[in-house]
Amino acid sequence: MSQSSGIQISRRMFIQSVAILFLLMMVAGILTLVIPAGAYTRVTVEGRDMIDPASFRAIERPNFPIWRWFLAPIEVLGAPGNVTLIAIIIFLLFIGGSFAVLEKCGLIHALLARVIARFAAHKYALLLVISLIFMLLGAFFGIFEEVVPLVPVAIALAYSLGWDALTGLGMSILAVNLGFSAAVTNPFTLGVAQELAGLPLFSGAGLRVIIFVAMYTILAAFLTRYARRVERSPQSSPIYGEDGADRERYRTFPAAEDKPRLRASMIWFGACLILILATLFGAPFISAISDYALPIVGVLFLIAGLGAGLLAGAGKKVWSALGQGVLGILPAVPLILMAVSVKQIVTQGGILDTILHWAATPLSSASPFVTALLVYGLALLIEFFVASGSAKAFLVMPILLPLAGLIGLSSQTTVLAYCFGDGFSNLMYPTNPVLLICLGLTTVRYSKWLAWSWRLWLAVIAVSVAFLGVAVAIGYGPF
Repeated sequence: MSQSSGIQISRRMFIQSVAILFLLMMVAGILTLVIPAGAYTRVTVEGRDMIDPASFRAIERPNFPIWRWFLAPIEVLGAPGNVTLIAIIIFLLFIGGSFAVLEKCGLIHALLARVIARFAAHKYALLLVISLIFMLLGAFFGIFEEVVPLVPVAIALAYSLGWDALTGLGMSILAVNLGFSAAVTNPFTLGVAQELAGLPLFSGAGLRVIIFVAMYTILAAFLTRYARRVERSPQSSPIYGEDGADRERYRTFPAAEDKPRLRASMIWFGACLILILATLFGAPFISAISDYALPIVGVLFLIAGLGAGLLAGAGKKVWSALGQGVLGILPAVPLILMAVSVKQIVTQGGILDTILHWAATPLSSASPFVTALLVYGLALLIEFFVASGSAKAFLVMPILLPLAGLIGLSSQTTVLAYCFGDGFSNLMYPTNPVLLICLGLTTVRYSKWLAWSWRLWLAVIAVSVAFLGVAVAIGYGPF
């Protein structure tokens, strides 16, 4: 029986993810019965939903029966912000189908063969360069979800060079996440938070560039050390024995890349890739496309895959591969809905604002450095429920900025602490849809991802705390 094309989410990974997310949903539901309901008053400022930080009040517990906990993954489709959620799901299906077509027509193997032929003697330099490029995309352009189409390619490249899927995830989505958090000019966290704080846009970049270099150094050392270990002893990989099919898939390559039809397919794919990159680079600066970057990238990648398959002469196999790819990635959809439903439950239960109020209260009597750490911790906490960086900024910054200002913590340091807390936790929590999607592209289960990455997160948090101490000491700002 021939192997299905494209990304295939393993049954074991799916079952484990469902179990973890279901447990989190039930915990969120129980919290709605234990924590008192409360609410802030929302005000609209220049078309944006903002919180009045002095308006918190206790409210009557909403009518949110237990049976609705189980329907939350369906209810999120009708909740505010559902357009973005639906766009992410469609984007994911497009990516799954397109990647299957690219694999079926031989384009992925041909491209990998060319890369390996050119860089096999310098593969660790290639690892560092690819990681740097992904970090730059996150740090300067705020790109995160949009790089998902490139993650399967990075994973395939990692296998081809003698490493494993964890290395591929590390030099792609993990790298872009660390860059997103360092936020040199990230418009979606840094830009929004600075605007809310009344700071000049992207001001204070000098310190953040130093932070970026420090984070890249940590990631480079972590990935290089791990990749060398796996190359010396493949059995040392946490997923060895579970990824045999993927290892075999990218072990050898056909010589078909020299065929004229495949060359035409490569040219088409390259042209579409240029359009995708242009969309990614232009989205933060062109308002007309900034809200539609994700669906635009998804459509372009679908066009790239279908066109490449037809030009390569795959014929009817294009459509069967497209169907296999969509079916292969389809199990990620309920995982995404379950992850997002954790926020839906605490919101409908009326306790999200209470959690926010309780978490912000200790700031009123803390020192500037402790306040910076509390802002960092609050962002880490709220990230578990609200994954969107810009949405979280509108939720917490109106509360944090006045409190931090009274204590003597500069707005610039408050923004820095928020960006750290928002970004570095993106790939730690199982409630983040992007993490679930990327793990679904591999045989890596969440428990093994956490076991592999926790030392990196400890190092990142330690360095983040040190930089917050530096920011407080130098009066980072100056306002």
